[in-house]
This record gives sequence, structure tokens and C-alpha cells, in this order.
Amino acid sequence: MNLRQLEFFILLAQSEHMTKAAELANTSQPNVSHAMTTLEQELGVALFEKKGRNIRLTRQGRIFYEYVQPALQKIDEGQQRLQEIIDPFFGEIEFGFIYTMGSTLVPKLIQTFQQKKENKRIKFLFHQGNSNKIIKMLLDDTIDIGICSKISEDSDLIFQRLTREKLVLVVPLHHPLAKNKSVEIEETLTYPYVYYGKQSGLRPYLDRQLKELDIALTVQCELEEDHSILGFVGEGYGIALMPDIPSITSYPVKKIEIKNHLEDRNVYLAVKKHNLEVPVIRKFYDFCLNTDK
Repeated sequence: MNLRQLEFFILLAQSEHMTKAAELANTSQPNVSHAMTTLEQELGVALFEKKGRNIRLTRQGRIFYEYVQPALQKIDEGQQRLQEIIDPFFGEIEFGFIYTMGSTLVPKLIQTFQQKKENKRIKFLFHQGNSNKIIKMLLDDTIDIGICSKISEDSDLIFQRLTREKLVLVVPLHHPLAKNKSVEIEETLTYPYVYYGKQSGLRPYLDRQLKELDIALTVQCELEEDHSILGFVGEGYGIALMPDIPSITSYPVKKIEIKNHLEDRNVYLAVKKHNLEVPVIRKFYDFCLNTDK
């Protein structure tokens, strides 16, 4: 049994005429007749009976029709929906990004992309999370494209550096270190830290940098998300190393430059390889990589 046989079956059931069904299917009458004979043999039951010059469904054929007709309709709807999603002018993109990218970079990318007339009808569905979550959603095909840290070498994923983030120290406004414009990390070691948790994409990056400097922090608590860290620091729970993100100014904290040589944190555009074959995803992917951030 194949899809073509089922399409012939529906056309013949609705037209009740072999020649008309063949015309509707854009094929020959013998092809329709042969397909129906094969289908009946596979099912082990007669689906049609002759009624004068016409053909009509048997009782068993009517039962079969009740299942096949809505099934084929769903297939047609699914095909149409899929074409809508991948259309480079009317498509839909599931876009995931880490929390820090939601304040400026992502809104800027989307706004600039949709300012072009040809992209105005492309729809975005947004997802946020830490880098581990974004990568899992990519691998699970929950999202089409993501912005995150490169914490996986999975062969199914492609990572391209999108932007960089400078690291800064944040301390409560009335902290002893708040009077400084810049500090060495060694000057901060007598104070407890609010640190990124193991699920954060920043964690391995920070661990590696501190290990290279032979520095061990006193960690008061671990959190996954930047704004939670800022909230805890603002309430005097500790100090923190974090990316220099715009929302720092929204919290009662002081931002201090770090004198130590620390690598900027790389942020990547990530996509599953096969997704680049989808026109609307490829279009947005190329736009992101070729747009000034």
C-alpha cells in the first residue's frame, strides 16, 4: 500500500467513475484500475462494486474511506504547514538564546532583519536558557538556531563566533572595593563570590581562566543566570565575575574593570547542520553572521 494508491482510492470514491478519477489524478484509466486491484488484494476485501456505468464503494470500502480521507487531508495540511514554515519569505524560525543576549543583541538582530521588506512576514518564536539548555534544544530539534557558548563538540552542530563579551567584576555599591575603577583579581580573594553554576556556559570558561592564573575563589553560592547573580550581589551576598552586559546598570552594584589579562568570552551562533538546508533558516543564519553587532 502506498500514498498514490490511497489518493486514487479517494478520487474514485468521490467521483464514482473510473475515467473521471483518472483525469483528476492526471493519469490513465488502466493505472487507476490496476492500483485499485492491487489495493484490494493487499487488503483482502473488495472496496468498490459496479453500479451501471459508475462505481461505488462497498460497505467495507465506506469504512476504509472514513479512515483514509481524513488521514490524507492531514498529510496535505502537514505538507502545506511545512512549506509555510520553510518559505524564505513567510517562514517561521524557532530561535533560542542565552539570557545575556536578550537585552540588546537579539532584539537588534531581529529588528534589523525584519526592517527588510522581504523579511517582514517571517515569524520568530523565542526560547531562552543557559548554554546547556540551548544546545540540548538544538539537538532535540526544539529550536532551529541558537546563540550560546561553545560547550559541546557535537558533530551534528556548527558553531560560528557571533560576538564577544568582556569580563568585569561587580560588587555592592557600598562594598570596600567599590571605590576602585579597576582591580587585580588577587585583591578580591578575601571576599566571598557569587559564582556561575555548573550548568552555565560561562562556568568552564571562568574555571579555565582562574586555573591559568592559579587563583581559587571563595564561593558563597552558585547561580545559573546573570540577573539572579546581579540581584544577589546587589543585596550584599557576595561579589561576582560576569560579562559586561547592559543590565548591570539596573542593579545597585558597581562595575569594576579587571586588570588581569582575561580572554573575552566568545558567544556563538549555533545550528544543526541539516537546518542550513531550510531556506528561511539559512537566510537568517547568513544575515546574523554578516551583520555588524
